[in-house]
Amino acid sequence: MADPVRTRIAPSPTGDPHVGTAYVALFNYALARQNGGSFVLRIEDTDQQRSNLQSEEMILDALSWIGLDWDEGPDVGGPHGPYRQSERTEIYREHVEMLVTSGAAYPCFCSRERLDAVRAEQKAAKALLGYDRHCRALDPEEALKRRESGEPFVIRLAMPTEGETLSQDLLRGEISIANSQVDDQVLLKSDGRPTYHLANVVDDHLMGISHVVRAEEWISSLPKHVQLYRAFGWTLPVFCHLPLLRNADRSKISKRKNPVSLNHYRRAGILPEALLNYLALMGWTMPDERDQFTLEEFVENFRLEDIRLGGPVFDRQKLVWLNGKYIRDLPLEDFFARLRGETLSDDYLLQILPLVQERIDTLADFIPYAGFFFVGDVEYEDKALPKLVAKGHTAPQTAKALRILVEDHLDPVLDWNAAAVEAALGDFCAAQEWTSKELFMPVRVALTGSTATPPLFETMEVLGKERCRWRLRGAIEVLRGMKA
Repeated sequence: MADPVRTRIAPSPTGDPHVGTAYVALFNYALARQNGGSFVLRIEDTDQQRSNLQSEEMILDALSWIGLDWDEGPDVGGPHGPYRQSERTEIYREHVEMLVTSGAAYPCFCSRERLDAVRAEQKAAKALLGYDRHCRALDPEEALKRRESGEPFVIRLAMPTEGETLSQDLLRGEISIANSQVDDQVLLKSDGRPTYHLANVVDDHLMGISHVVRAEEWISSLPKHVQLYRAFGWTLPVFCHLPLLRNADRSKISKRKNPVSLNHYRRAGILPEALLNYLALMGWTMPDERDQFTLEEFVENFRLEDIRLGGPVFDRQKLVWLNGKYIRDLPLEDFFARLRGETLSDDYLLQILPLVQERIDTLADFIPYAGFFFVGDVEYEDKALPKLVAKGHTAPQTAKALRILVEDHLDPVLDWNAAAVEAALGDFCAAQEWTSKELFMPVRVALTGSTATPPLFETMEVLGKERCRWRLRGAIEVLRGMKA
């Protein structure tokens, strides 16, 4: 009897739920469901400085919204928990000591200053960058004494220094990487916490993951993971590295050129089944070449081996076109329910009404005044367009300022509310030596298309982070097209 198929998705809770996470999750989900196996959700929060519970909650909510469910995870439990890596620290420490005992890993006592000096020398010599294995030759007894004395250390993987690491990929065949090109990776940090590489391999083995289906950006880490499996004496899973989602210019999909947050598409009125359908088309085609199909039909017809490696282009316009087909197929009652559930929900309207009530004289004024709350992109009023350029600054200077505002001050905000937005804009002004009068008007016009709007911070709270970022990036492109 064949071993059960067990797949997983393992997002890092360090920001908004990414469309790439849903893309990888979908193929893992389909493989598990098609084979009567299990789909596991694991939270990889080894980066304690950036990981946070709010991001985790957004990821779980977004994956549920799009229509995926999981058999095991931090919210539903399961026989292989805990499912947050931050709660598995002792497991990793036990396993890394097994590697040290066998000689497959070793303590490293090099200071940050020494490592920086080695890196500088390698750069100057145009040599391969990486750890020079200074501590690898230490006598094990001496290393143990230094550890017991309280001297800071990390644990590194003792990669083979000669030959190649060979592994099989379901889509790419044999992958061969010279061991000389692979660093002695840190497995356990000086604070006793694991790095991604150790935690990933240990968890995949202990959770019985049979197929590791992940993005192709992890191919460069494959030799480290293969060597870890071998060092533990464990059977390798089936590896399959999916092609990355691409922008139209073939670059890796990024928020600078495409919205990447699942929350953006939800707020923009994309139906979850349409988005899931579109992600299924990324590198794969139905046998009858249909564009539109259900999740159940996808699971039934899907074969992992049929994925194309050409680098699927995430075309937002094609997604919108497909979404339109889904909308037109909805029964009228369902269409009404979708509008009332998202775009015209009571909760959303009740956020908007207090901002508008004191500023309109008739009910008919509501739509003209508040229309920007209900659309994806805004059109600039003729009298507002010149105000998109900050007073005392040029269009290019304003575009640069808005880019810095988005990337350095708004992107990191997870608890999106008026106070947090006000603080972010204030931090920008302090850092860039801009006044609030210089900044606020271009932001107001970018977000609403008008100079006369409800209070800015409250407006940004109601619009939400995704719409604000999208419209500000749209304004940046408009400014770049203006004459200086």
